[in-house]
Amino acid sequence: MSTFERYLTLWVFLCIVAGVALGQMMPGFFTALGAIEVAKVNLPVAALVWLMIVPMLLKIDFAALGRVKEHWRGIGVTLFINWGVKPFSMALLGWYFVGHLFRPLLPADQIESYIAGLILLAAAPCTAMVFVWSNLTKGEPHFTLSQVALNDTIMVFAFAPIVALLLGLSAITVPWTTLVLSVVLYIVVPVLVAQAVRRVLLARGGEAALQRLLARLAPLSLVALLATLVLLFGFQGQQILAQPLVIALLAVPILIQVYFNAGLAYVLNRMVGEQHCVAGPSALIGASNFFELAVAAAISLFGFNSGAALATVVGVLIEVPVMLSVVAIVNGSRHWYERRALAG
Repeated sequence: MSTFERYLTLWVFLCIVAGVALGQMMPGFFTALGAIEVAKVNLPVAALVWLMIVPMLLKIDFAALGRVKEHWRGIGVTLFINWGVKPFSMALLGWYFVGHLFRPLLPADQIESYIAGLILLAAAPCTAMVFVWSNLTKGEPHFTLSQVALNDTIMVFAFAPIVALLLGLSAITVPWTTLVLSVVLYIVVPVLVAQAVRRVLLARGGEAALQRLLARLAPLSLVALLATLVLLFGFQGQQILAQPLVIALLAVPILIQVYFNAGLAYVLNRMVGEQHCVAGPSALIGASNFFELAVAAAISLFGFNSGAALATVVGVLIEVPVMLSVVAIVNGSRHWYERRALAG
């Protein structure tokens, strides 16, 4: 691990502070950047996500994707967490913390809207950033790609019914443009680009050329991650300073559900005998959220200035720091996880 990677937590903290400060110092600049979007997908952030995930996608050999079936237990665990646990656990946490424990501290007319935003956030598993988290845990890239593709397919059919059920609605309006555009921008296009580059490199210089490029791109990927953090906190800097208590309170159920679902997925993978390189990304996919879809759905259902929209934005703000902490836990517990396999 390089010195830069070793102090990643410090850089994350500094980027959060820098993002909030720059958002206050240059509000016009961040407003302009935030407006560069299509169907609620911010294009500058999308470009940074590309820089983050293309190096991970370069590692994928499509000829080896068939071996993913060996990890059917990890796939089963992840699907169970994403679709059988996470939306419902978030609903319970939202109803308890926002609807009961924190109710006296929150605006009374926004309580139900906050809970709705939390449910929207949990009902859609993350699409792009999980490649970054998987790479940081030395996760199996073919498993990660297959799991993300499977989740995206299920999301098309399951997102609306689950959200409608938990919100007590007869039906909801799904922002299909956001969903489709996000999948194309974050999965389809970078996969095609990465595979084209991979083929050219292997044809001209073999595996050595590919490894040299990956070594050069590794720092760029982390820099893009930190730059994304600056942008996200710069976009929402005024919200953070205007409503710090509300944001802090809404962060509590989100944090609990992330650690709960990640921990449950991690332990279940160990119980069924899955490898650590699958358990790591499984836990991270099970815990992270597709915040672009959640924000777009909250705005379309409840309005731009609603409590639901604010709750999904809180998910955006804590996504990177909290997932990096989960990465640290997964990496730090590798010996514990693998002890059972060694004993067998």
